[in-house]
Order: sequence, then C-alpha cells, then structure tokens
Amino acid sequence: MTDLPLSDLAPQAGMRRGNAALKQALLQHEPLSAAGLSERLFGLLFSGLVYPQIWEDPEVDMEAMALKAEHHIVTIGSGGCNMLAYLSARPERIDVVDLNRHHVALNRLKLALFGHLPSHADVVRFLAEPGMSSNVAAYDRFVAPHLDENTRRYWESRQLNGRRRISVFTDNIYRTGLLGRFIGLSHAIARLHGLDPRDFVKTRSLREQRHFFEARVAPLFDKPLIRWLTSRKSSLFGLGIPPQQFDELASLSDRRSIAPVLRQRLEKLCCHFPLKENYFAWQAFGRRYATPGEGCLPTYLQADRYAAIRAEAGRVHVHHTSFTDLLARKAEGSVDRFVLLDAQDWMRPEQLDALWREITRTAAPGAIVIFRTAAEESILTGRLSPDLLSRWSYDAERSQALHARDRSAIYGGFHLYRLQP
Repeated sequence: MTDLPLSDLAPQAGMRRGNAALKQALLQHEPLSAAGLSERLFGLLFSGLVYPQIWEDPEVDMEAMALKAEHHIVTIGSGGCNMLAYLSARPERIDVVDLNRHHVALNRLKLALFGHLPSHADVVRFLAEPGMSSNVAAYDRFVAPHLDENTRRYWESRQLNGRRRISVFTDNIYRTGLLGRFIGLSHAIARLHGLDPRDFVKTRSLREQRHFFEARVAPLFDKPLIRWLTSRKSSLFGLGIPPQQFDELASLSDRRSIAPVLRQRLEKLCCHFPLKENYFAWQAFGRRYATPGEGCLPTYLQADRYAAIRAEAGRVHVHHTSFTDLLARKAEGSVDRFVLLDAQDWMRPEQLDALWREITRTAAPGAIVIFRTAAEESILTGRLSPDLLSRWSYDAERSQALHARDRSAIYGGFHLYRLQP
C-alpha cells in the first residue's frame, strides 16, 4: 500500500488517530484501579513535549546498524537527534514515527533548520546555544516558509504567556519539556541537600568525576526524601518512565525503591566516560551543551556531519502514527533497519506480537532490529510468540558490548536482533 506522510492526511483526523494510538499504548488497566490511575496520570504528562533531546546514544545505534547507502530505516522520533545522526550516513530513506504530536513537530522543525538555515553555525546557534534572541527572526526569515501547515501552526501558536512556541529557542529548550523540568526539579532537590549538580561540569578528569560521584552524588541516595521519592512511580514520570517500566526497574532491587538502580545508572553516567566526550552528562548536570573547548556536541550537530544532513534531509519522512501502523502500509521485505528505542517496555504481549509480525513481514534479508530496555534482559524473552522469535537471532555478546559504550547510561540493556537467513 502507499506510504502516506502526515501532510497527506486531514490534519484533525491525523491528530485524533495519533492521540487514540497513544492512549491505547499507555492504558492497560481499569480507570479506577490504582494501576489505571497511575497510567492515566502518566498519559496526561506524556501528552506534552517530553524529550527535547533523545536519550539514546546514536554512536552506539549506528555501529550496531552498520548503515549503508541502500538501507531503509524505520525509527521512533522522540527528540529527533538520532534520526539526523543516522541521516549523516546517507541511507536511502528514513521513516520517523511518533505518537506524540509535539515530537513530530520538533522532528520536522529540526529537519527544516538543516535544510534552510544559511550555515552550520546558524544551526548550532539555534539548537545548542541558550539565550539567542535572534533565533526567532532566523525562523521567520529562513525556516517558516518551508514548513508544512501543521508544523508551522504548531510553532507559531501562542502559549499561555502570549509568546509563540518558537520563542522557546531564544531561551533554552532543553530546560523545557517533561524531562527538562524533571532535571530542573532534581537539581532543586539536590541543592536542598547541599549539592549543586552544576559543579560536576567543573571536573577535569575521570578521576575527578569519580570522586565527585562517590563523595557528593552517591550519598544522596541514602537520604530519606530520596528513598521516599524513588519508591513512588509517579515521582519518576518526569524521566519518561511509565508505570510498566518502574516495575521492571524495581525488579532489579531488593526493595520497592529503585534508588539502587538509579544510583548505578548515575555512576555510569558520571564515571565511565570523559565529560568532554559525553553530552548526555552535560545536559544532566550542566543543563546545557558544552561550549567549544569544553566538550563535544551531539553527533548530529558536529561540523563533519552537517553537509550530509543538509543534502539528504529530503530522505526523511516524519509520521504521526505508531510503528506497527506504519509498517502495515509498507511492502514485504522493504525495511533494512528498525529502531524501537524503549517502546516495547510499555507493550502488552498482544501488542508485541502485532508489532513483530509487521517487523518480520517487512524485514529485508539481513535486517537488524535494535532497542533498549529499562531492565537488563531483553523484553522479548518469554513474552513474544515463539514462532516470531524463532525468525530472529539475538546477538547477546554484541548487545552487551554496545550497551557498555552507551553514554546516556539510563537503560539497563541494549539489544540487537538479526533476521535469520
């Protein structure tokens, strides 16, 4: 069947379809049950902008996928950083899906910035440097005329403060969204306990990073308030962790609190990678990206990637729909690489089966699927139908090696599956 981008659909019909699919993905229990109320609270929070920046390491993804020019990729969009990094490898086509309309608008805007701002410096100024009041004028002059109607309406709509949405790029977009505000709240709680997380970006070596973690960060997890907060599912909704993922994380600890798991993940973020090479740590602790000389920018914003991304932006197609529904419109054997992020952690077994039936049907010879999980083990074991799982081989050794190199450090596992010959 024909693969239609969102712009080919009636705008309100497309939005209703996406919202219904998002609701279906999140809600698994009766409304008045404790679990149902928790899911609905998370759904309410997740209906806004969640991730201004994606929190999966694109360098790990690209190594796992071994991208080639003839490849067709289908990926979840989230904050849009990784699909642009993939684009720098010049694959034949990238289909980006997301059930969150805010992420759809952000992905389309980022593509337009690369396609229509005059230079790489302008793109970096727009996406990586806070306090740039000139960004709105740059948007109006260079970008807005090239956006589809829905995306332009989104960015030019007025917020409660009377300012257009696009004005968020004159301040610091990474302090907004559900995750950005959660990080800000975490900083406030840390300061209540005598720690300013921003001091971490003053470290100058792995040795100093480890000392900072062990002397100043790790003790926070023994504080009564931290233990209490990390025992409640709703307190971690700001990380984009739904109730289902909280349960997966809690299974790794002897206690109901996931404080030990979070401590372990933060230890990896703080201590396993030099700060100058880890822009995820800069966002977590500095709430910004490094300036020249301090550290690296995200892969898609690095100068050596710019020409390819600008030249190939037309190869990306962004859809406000689910992964399964998009694949259902694709031809058999037409997709080479599938990127599922951590979406499967949310799914019921019947949803997993429906997804993997379409993945298996549309997978080209040699196809690869990558995804992450909150817990360490693959979500597919014991949950996906054996007849579907038997069509794929799991590279456990490679998965573990790649997970160890994932700089974002927030997931328990990275997983790589290959279609059986």
